Amino acid sequence: MNKITPNLWFKGNAEEAVAYYLSIFPDGKIIAKSYYPTDGLLDFQKPFAGKVLAIYFELFGQQYTAINAGDEFTFNEAVSFNIACEDQKEIDYYWDTLTKNGGEESVCGWCKDKYGLSWQINPENIEDLMLTPGAWEKLLQMKKIMIEELKNHDTEPV
Repeated sequence: MNKITPNLWFKGNAEEAVAYYLSIFPDGKIIAKSYYPTDGLLDFQKPFAGKVLAIYFELFGQQYTAINAGDEFTFNEAVSFNIACEDQKEIDYYWDTLTKNGGEESVCGWCKDKYGLSWQINPENIEDLMLTPGAWEKLLQMKKIMIEELKNHDTEPV
C-alpha cells in the first residue's frame, strides 16, 4: 500500500467511475472492495446499505480509493492528476478519451473527465519545452498541448 493514497468521492457511481478509469489506463486493476453494512447506518447512509462503500484500485502503480457516497462533496480544479505523456499520440489519446462523453476541455493541457475530476495532460519533457523561446505564450493559447508548436518558435500560437 502507498504511504499516501488519494481518496476520490463519487456521487453514488464509484463502480462506474473505476470501470471507466480501468478502461482508459493500461494495466489498471481493482485491489479490493468494501461494502456498507446493512445495520447501524446514519440516515444519509441508509440508501447505500449493503452497496459498495469503497473500491481500492491502482493506475500505473499508484493506488487510489473510490468512495461511493452522496453528493455532499464535488471535485474541483484545486486537485488534479498529471499524466506525463511520451509523445503527441499519447497526449491525443488521453485528451480525447477524458474529454469525450461529458468531459470538458480547459487551457494549458488541463481538462475534466465526465465525473468532474481534473487532469493535466502534458508531455513528459514539459519543463524542457518551456525553455523554448515563445513556448510559454503559445502554451497559454492552447487547450490540448501540441508538442511541435511548443518546439517551433517560428509558428504562431494556436
